[in-house]
Amino acid sequence: MVHLFAQHQGISYRLVSELIVSVLVVASPLMAWAHEDTLEEVVVLGRRLNLAGEARSASEGVIGQEDLSLRPLLRPGDVLESIPGLIMTQHSGSGKGNQMFLRGFNLDHGTDFSTRLDGMPVNLPTHGHGQGYTDINFLIPELIRTIDYVKGPYHAELGDFSSAGGARINTFERLPGGRLTAGLGENHYGRVLAAGSTEAGGGWLLGAIEGQVYDGPWSDIEENVEKVNGIIRWSGDNQNLSWSATAMYFDSSWNSADQIPQRAVDQGLIDPYGSLDRTLGGETRRTSLSGMVAWDGDDYLNELNAWVIDYDFQLWSNFTYLLDDPVNGDQFEQLDRRTIYGGEWRRNWRTDVGSAHVHHTTGVQLRYDDIDPVGLIRTRQRQPISITRLDRVKETALGAYYEMEWQIADPWRTVLGVRADGYWFDVESDNPENSGSESDSIVSPKASLIYTINDSAEAYVSGGFGFHSNDARGTTISVDPVSGEPVETVDPLVRSRGGEIGSRWQGAGGWTGALAVWILKLDSELLFIGDAGITEPSRPSRRWGVEFNNTWALSDVWRLEADLAWTDARFTDDSPDGDHIPGALETVVTGAVTATWPNGWFGSLRLRYFGPAPLVEDGSVESNGSSMVNLLLGWSNPRWRLQLEVLNLLDSDDHDIDYFYTSRLPGEPVDGIEDVHFHIFEPRQARVQVSWFF
Repeated sequence: MVHLFAQHQGISYRLVSELIVSVLVVASPLMAWAHEDTLEEVVVLGRRLNLAGEARSASEGVIGQEDLSLRPLLRPGDVLESIPGLIMTQHSGSGKGNQMFLRGFNLDHGTDFSTRLDGMPVNLPTHGHGQGYTDINFLIPELIRTIDYVKGPYHAELGDFSSAGGARINTFERLPGGRLTAGLGENHYGRVLAAGSTEAGGGWLLGAIEGQVYDGPWSDIEENVEKVNGIIRWSGDNQNLSWSATAMYFDSSWNSADQIPQRAVDQGLIDPYGSLDRTLGGETRRTSLSGMVAWDGDDYLNELNAWVIDYDFQLWSNFTYLLDDPVNGDQFEQLDRRTIYGGEWRRNWRTDVGSAHVHHTTGVQLRYDDIDPVGLIRTRQRQPISITRLDRVKETALGAYYEMEWQIADPWRTVLGVRADGYWFDVESDNPENSGSESDSIVSPKASLIYTINDSAEAYVSGGFGFHSNDARGTTISVDPVSGEPVETVDPLVRSRGGEIGSRWQGAGGWTGALAVWILKLDSELLFIGDAGITEPSRPSRRWGVEFNNTWALSDVWRLEADLAWTDARFTDDSPDGDHIPGALETVVTGAVTATWPNGWFGSLRLRYFGPAPLVEDGSVESNGSSMVNLLLGWSNPRWRLQLEVLNLLDSDDHDIDYFYTSRLPGEPVDGIEDVHFHIFEPRQARVQVSWFF
């Protein structure tokens, strides 16, 4: 068992420092690439809300690099906050995957929001930290071409983890030139990026390498974030064929300042930026190889992609301190090591029905996760004490879908789809009573009816069925790995049902808007409880809400954005505990004013607000609302870009997230004390970044 506890060979501060210097050497060939006279024009897109004639529902859109480049970012995962109504926060160290909120869901790290990068799935089922765990810290924001997003279970190409919606992140296959970027900031923040493209072997070769260090603002620990990631892609196309092959690498380690109990701050034990366990943190590594080939004819397009991902994750956490073990404390390690194999075949074609065109899309998706091991280990100062559970899991998912779009009669069109998914779980546990095999399948129909009001406005009625899978260990469990008491198994797949009505338009004065009223029901909100090693069944639920998204292109220089999302979330069964869903945000408001002047100056001022949320089912305890303002100012020309980011401009001390549960501090009763546990915003900090384009 020694190998299970061996420390992952993470990178050192010295290595990152050497990397930052070595990027200067890497930049030399990039400069040569960028001076190639044959570089083709690369189209850079901004935000697109008005998708009249293209969209299948009112709640979808496209975010481009032009928009992302004007967003101040504390963490790479914040790029997903470009999706209206989606909140990305953090309750731990910044090296960990973001906490996500959308449509009244505390999505944890992605349980009901599907994320894909260049066709590869990012959500991880049966993960050591939580079902559907999503970590996009390996993203290089400057390489994102578009983020295509949808909301609701109305889209046949999305399967698991997509009840609230999903995002497809697409990166550039080629760049307009080379770049060398260096950034410095408070709290020992440092970042360097080198990227470029060149013609090679009848195609295009893209390369990028990034290094980052960061200590964070915490009063008693240094985050000591050390991150290295890179990408190499070869791609090309001719008249009827296009292809790409991509290798990616990501390695990160960090220390964590986790959520802390309010009473510890009130009693003066720590300040709001303090920690009660200074040995928390994590290490993760992700390596992937992927390939895509597409070929087309007069009225069809075929696309085939495949990938293999090698993943390694260790996380040390301590939420309850001395509640379970007054001697050694309650620290634990979550462990996940896996290899993922998968692929997708997709075909688009067109047929004619009378004078109308019918567009068809069909596809098959296959995924196999070989997880060995996934485990929960009791630790003290990151040293193992005992194994709570240790499992090997083989999980296979096979999905097939079909969707047709038919212009029934001017001005009506319809989109009809259906999806079928099958899952096979095989669990080999350290406790034979929790081993076993299970399988399940589900069929999910989808439909939308669209009315074209005019060339720039449409109305939509959409509905569909979706699902999320549950942790494979919960489907075969018999006994609680901690207490040894009998435990009921959970359903492998959980059904969701949703619908919405809405409209999108492009009006006078450069105004583009989208309005949607939606509803979503879940049969059960079953969750894997990572710090207990068990799957805990929750209750059926219903959410409904309104979203109103707007942009105004006031002139060639000025643009305004204003997005509002309101949600009512409730459990639907009868229980004396109450019907509030803990962590369900009711109100999310985001707004921005951006400017890009012809002389090269640019700026962006952004506000993000999310309102109170119930922390317990009877609604007697609520979180406070949180507001943050971020600022970006800069200047650029074809060779240089200089920018200043001021994060948390108004130095708000609001909270990223709040929880309410029982923990125990030294000297407190053995049963502990129920309390709010919170993670505070990082204080105001400035970062300067300079880029040189070749």
